[in-house]
Amino acid sequence: MSASDRDLITRFLEMLAAEQGVAANTLSAYKSDLLAASQLLDGKLNHAGADNLAELASNWRDLANSSVARKVSALRRFFAFLHEEGFRADNPSAALPKPPQARTLPKILDTDEVEKLFAVIADKLAQPHPAPADYRLAALIELLYGSGLRATELAALPRNAVVSDQPFIIVKGKGAKERLVPISNRARQAVGTWSAMIPEKARFLFPSRASHISRIRLFQIIKELAAQAGLDPAKVSPHVLRHAFATHLLAGGANLRALQSMLGHADIATTQIYTHVDSSRLVELVNRRHPLATRTLTRRAAGSNRQA
Repeated sequence: MSASDRDLITRFLEMLAAEQGVAANTLSAYKSDLLAASQLLDGKLNHAGADNLAELASNWRDLANSSVARKVSALRRFFAFLHEEGFRADNPSAALPKPPQARTLPKILDTDEVEKLFAVIADKLAQPHPAPADYRLAALIELLYGSGLRATELAALPRNAVVSDQPFIIVKGKGAKERLVPISNRARQAVGTWSAMIPEKARFLFPSRASHISRIRLFQIIKELAAQAGLDPAKVSPHVLRHAFATHLLAGGANLRALQSMLGHADIATTQIYTHVDSSRLVELVNRRHPLATRTLTRRAAGSNRQA
């Protein structure tokens, strides 16, 4: 692979991180996709034309649409960067394929299943001498389901993020953007109990030997809890609990815009898809609340026939 390709890819990723605050996971995926594309084109990705991009696309035939969409996104943004920065006089990305993007709904936990998770935690804390890990578990689950935090947001919470008399916490989300997230009385209590067990020098609310609890360890803890609750561990994750928070809150009558703010979504369309409410409830809402709900179409039609 030519040094120029690697150098330009590095500059592009640095721009995304510095100017657009793109998440580390996305940067890592883009880097992998771009380096693979460069290798397929013998290190001449920055000089690629329409034929070269068609050649790349032919190598993606057996991939899932979501994977192709990610690769296309990385290349589109890369070529836009090259064009805007003057490394290319043109932008060939129009030749890239446009895979259909079916936005699938996340896995669902109903309220009974969530109750089973909390029942296990309650049993652990009801023992004569609960382990510190049990108090940590209570704080983790209360924050995940009670505030809808992302796994990375939860893991990196500073020790003083939760204040006993404050109903909100400040969370640093995607793109290093900060937002206010409400925290329940239950969560404040659980976090307060756990905080008293954290070493005084700890920087994070959920510390580990290196810095803070890892996303991998957080996933493992949630899977273990699911198994103890008699649920399929494959069905439960931090993201599923975040989704349950959104779904159950919206079903309870929460405002969509307020929910968008709490979840940290830049686009409300993401919130609408992510927080799927039963269609039956939406139909009932229209029939009960819409101004035309009390008007009878057949009566008006009869009147129109007499006038005719």
